[in-house]
Amino acid sequence: MAPVLRSRTLTVSIDRPPGHVYGFVSNPENLPRWARGLCRSVRKSEGQWVVETPAGPMNIRFVGRNELGVLDHYVSPAPGQEILLPMRVVPNGSGSEVLFTLFQLPEMSDEKYAEDAGLVERDLRTLKKILEG
Repeated sequence: MAPVLRSRTLTVSIDRPPGHVYGFVSNPENLPRWARGLCRSVRKSEGQWVVETPAGPMNIRFVGRNELGVLDHYVSPAPGQEILLPMRVVPNGSGSEVLFTLFQLPEMSDEKYAEDAGLVERDLRTLKKILEG
């Protein structure tokens, strides 16, 4: 049984309707525009999305499109290994709230976890700027 991991949910309010935010974020081709902490580029290879990350290429897959605002995605840093990155878009008045839960993996130092949280916060601010710009 896997241990319960330390987690932190990071959020950003975006002055755009949830459907608009969901449509943009759910398109993997938009990742390099706003998720620079995760990827520099993205391409489709053999039916799978591959992102070029600071740690090298990784497969990424999103859950299927849905009406609930669920944007969970999985990255595969090594064959047979998948890391869940839970993400949601929920209504916030006339706009949206984007929620991203970051887990501290067992092999991750506190310093690395704090660094990753900073990258996610920066990416969420970038997403806000793009969608509100």
